[in-house]
Amino acid sequence: MPSGRDAGRGATRPLRHVESPLPAIFDADSRVLVLGSLPSPLSRERGFHYGNPQNRFWRVLSALWDEEPPNSVEGRRDLLRRHRLALHDVLASCDIARASDSSIANPVPNDLGPILRAAPICRVFCTGSTAARLYRRHVEPVLGVPCVALPSTSPANARWRLDDLVRAYAVVREAAEGSDPPCLSRDAVGG
Repeated sequence: MPSGRDAGRGATRPLRHVESPLPAIFDADSRVLVLGSLPSPLSRERGFHYGNPQNRFWRVLSALWDEEPPNSVEGRRDLLRRHRLALHDVLASCDIARASDSSIANPVPNDLGPILRAAPICRVFCTGSTAARLYRRHVEPVLGVPCVALPSTSPANARWRLDDLVRAYAVVREAAEGSDPPCLSRDAVGG
């Protein structure tokens, strides 16, 4: 079994092959696509994106629209729908040590074409430097759609306070409420 370094611990941990069980969340009105790298073990266990209660993703999105953070999957889906946000991950599978993005090996990207064919996506944002790096390497050359890297909302990114994250993510709200044209025509992604 391959092994990798667990970020910040200095210990070598075995890599485990992980396939994401989480589907993309989007509809025909989605204008902004937000991508993580791969769902954490807790998110996979709970069956929805950003399922770790310590992750600040849902608090950040809610603060953008001055709302209370949703606590249920239905509430989270509703928040995404109302604000025209699509949510998915860059990777469909990879080898990884626990939840350590720095250990990712053998990445296999998700096919984002179905989202771009179904929705008028105008901007793509990646939550964290690993998601952005993986997107730029494995997805952008295929789709030709650049991404904007945002800071990670993970509890491991403790140097970013909630207020700082909300300010950084304000571009998501601007894009969702803006009038930019779609990134690609549906014909360009096989639709």
